[in-house]
Amino acid sequence: MKILPDSVSKLIEEFSKLPGIGPKTASRLTFYLLTKPDSDIESFGQAVLNLKKALTTCQSCFNITEESPCTICRDPERDKSIMMVVEEPLDIVALEKTGFNGLYHVLGGVISPIDGIGPENLRISQLLEKIKKWDPPAGELKSAKGRSSSGREIILATDPSLEGEATAMYIGREISKLKSQNSKLKSIQITRIARGLPVGGDLEYADEITLTRALEGRREY
Repeated sequence: MKILPDSVSKLIEEFSKLPGIGPKTASRLTFYLLTKPDSDIESFGQAVLNLKKALTTCQSCFNITEESPCTICRDPERDKSIMMVVEEPLDIVALEKTGFNGLYHVLGGVISPIDGIGPENLRISQLLEKIKKWDPPAGELKSAKGRSSSGREIILATDPSLEGEATAMYIGREISKLKSQNSKLKSIQITRIARGLPVGGDLEYADEITLTRALEGRREY
């Protein structure tokens, strides 16, 4: 026996397809929308319909944007001597909150053989081509603790998962090959974001790998 109208069941089904949303949450969202006035629902629906219409991909960093190059790549105040390599555009949103002021390169995922994703399916070749041509103006080579004398640094900021680590290792090896083949690139520093204990976390609940990384990344207090 059919309990819910088809329109309600269909929306619950569509909400359930979203990451992190199960049937119960999908049902709550649907019934919440039923309490809203028609104007709010129309506005919500229109926002979904228009989501991708005005979007494109930045041809420099591959972030999502309304105009290419994106606002980050066009910003004259960004430090062009440092580049953060991330998996997805959402990672940029998180990193921007930290005050990072360099440039980005979005890979579009991670290497995952089990899912049929290899290096050729990511924007790794574009990254390597970008590095070959990477020569920021001398005035923009800013000194920072731990960075090379050239000031150029590539930060590998993939997730600390097995796939993320494998992707970072692969990219690191490929960049090292470039450095060995081109003397102008030898001074570029390759770094990996640190991993460790989260603020508010308890040692007793931390896994072995996290504790090991925390010890490796310790610094003078």
